[in-house]
Amino acid sequence: MSGRSGGAGSALTWTALREVKCAELEQAADGWGRVSNRADAARDRIEGQLLPGLHNTQKGEAVGAAVGRLRRLEANFQYIYTECGLLRTTLNSLAHEIRAQQRVLQGALDDAAALRFTVHADGSVTYPAAGEGLVDGKPLAGGTASGVPNPGMVTPSGLVAPNPNAGKAQDIADRVAQAVRTAADADWRYARILRSLKAQEGLDVPAATWKDAAADAAAVRQAAGSYMRNAIPHDASPAERKAWWAGLTDEQREEYLAVYPDQIGNLDGIPALVRDAANRDNLQLLMGKLEGRDDDDAVTKLAALREIDRQLRAVPGPGEPPMYLLGIGDQGNGRAIVSYGNPDTARNVAAYVPGLNTSLDEEFADGDLKRARDLSIASNRYGAPAAAIAWLGYDAPQSPDGLRSLSVAAGGSAEEGGMAFRGFMSGIEATNESEDPHLTAIGHSYGSRTVGAATQHPGGIPGVDDIVFVGSPGVGVEKAEDLGVGRDHVFVGAAANDVVTKLPSKSESAVGAVEMLFGGPAVAYAAGDLADRGDDDVWFGKDPASEAFGARRFEVGDGPPLIAGGKLTVDAHSEYFDPELDKTSVQNMALISAGRSQNVKTEGPR
Repeated sequence: MSGRSGGAGSALTWTALREVKCAELEQAADGWGRVSNRADAARDRIEGQLLPGLHNTQKGEAVGAAVGRLRRLEANFQYIYTECGLLRTTLNSLAHEIRAQQRVLQGALDDAAALRFTVHADGSVTYPAAGEGLVDGKPLAGGTASGVPNPGMVTPSGLVAPNPNAGKAQDIADRVAQAVRTAADADWRYARILRSLKAQEGLDVPAATWKDAAADAAAVRQAAGSYMRNAIPHDASPAERKAWWAGLTDEQREEYLAVYPDQIGNLDGIPALVRDAANRDNLQLLMGKLEGRDDDDAVTKLAALREIDRQLRAVPGPGEPPMYLLGIGDQGNGRAIVSYGNPDTARNVAAYVPGLNTSLDEEFADGDLKRARDLSIASNRYGAPAAAIAWLGYDAPQSPDGLRSLSVAAGGSAEEGGMAFRGFMSGIEATNESEDPHLTAIGHSYGSRTVGAATQHPGGIPGVDDIVFVGSPGVGVEKAEDLGVGRDHVFVGAAANDVVTKLPSKSESAVGAVEMLFGGPAVAYAAGDLADRGDDDVWFGKDPASEAFGARRFEVGDGPPLIAGGKLTVDAHSEYFDPELDKTSVQNMALISAGRSQNVKTEGPR
């Protein structure tokens, strides 16, 4: 079509519109779809067979060179998969819009034929004489109506044609003109997109190419809005989304993955394998989007995305669980949800929520992901398959002074994060294939406040059997039984030297003033001992490790002392997940995550 149309000044006629063979556009789309699928299959073969085979059977420098070439080829196939998928959706979307206007046109032509009006090549409509003249009673003369593409934009003249056929003819002419104009605009829009979907010559896919691919995907998404986007069930429950995805055809799923990897990959209720595939593609698009920007936010996030990409491409070593990218995004402080082990096939699934100052940066990509990986490895030693997830699905509070002040950590972030976490866990419950999966929610630091907020909605956290808090400054409730899983299923780890677990309540004004003005956990802790001799009130409510709270406290290492070498250190706050520095803590959390909490080593409350 594009050869006959060029936008507002289009030469497209209604006869040409009627003759467009949308089936041919769809056949071309199918062809590009087959190319996309073959590229995807080739990429999977490299990832699942060739690379592991090299690592398992070959040694030496030659292996490194071969791996590099295979990685390059894999990137090429991924790019082909993405671009060909965009081509398929562009053609299908064009066919969808043209077919809609063909229906409008045919309806107008059918009405004209029924009334015995004549529709001319230029879209004007001639109508016969009709009605009666007021003077002589003879039929009023016929005439010709010319269509207006946008009738609503024309100011009424105030004159009424006396021939009753005139209004009918005008309506038909307007519908013909509107169909032609709308089809011409669609043709122009999609022609521009198709011209842009061209790869660079050669077998190289540099970062700049992914930047172009990100722009391509955005253009196709914008153009295909009515065709696809509006059907994505954003407001549905995770179970309903799962059913929606299951009800799509293979071709429909492929199109959504090609055009909306960001939305499908981050939609709770979509199966983990699908989310992983979508997010791996969206990861490339995000890196392309951030390439070339030199602002601090873009540089920080790009470094994290590159590290996550590196880990996803690495071949897991013996005993290491595979990675699944269940969420990724650059909004706010960044989003990343990574599972070690498939949460849909694992009998036991634990999701860890990090806290204060966590964002999409290299520290998260290195440290927080390692925490989930180590927990998954430890949990899998207890029989049933286990998965552990690092969940950065919210904007954790950011404090420029680190742990010097919790004053920035108000409840708003926890409430918003809690809602998002509930939705995520509801999705895990919906897609898990076990008859009765065992789900555990783990909150560290401010993440424990977020998990606590998630429990305070009707039904608590969907599917969750056990809740674990470590390094907690309070969880927003006064008793373990208020968390919805029963007090015997709430577990707390609090290191003796972790000052964050002892920060006094901000409601204690004198202590709050000390902490705010003189800035320091050590000062606040000391002042808090004087203000709260019961030692069971902390920043966000009752101390989860206290007897009054009523949770089961499990053994953890003491951690480094608060003052070491004449310097203040809060390292004890960050060692709960490290199997080398605090093996006891990791083993206890693994036992809980594996559904063996009866074997946890406990200690008395504070």
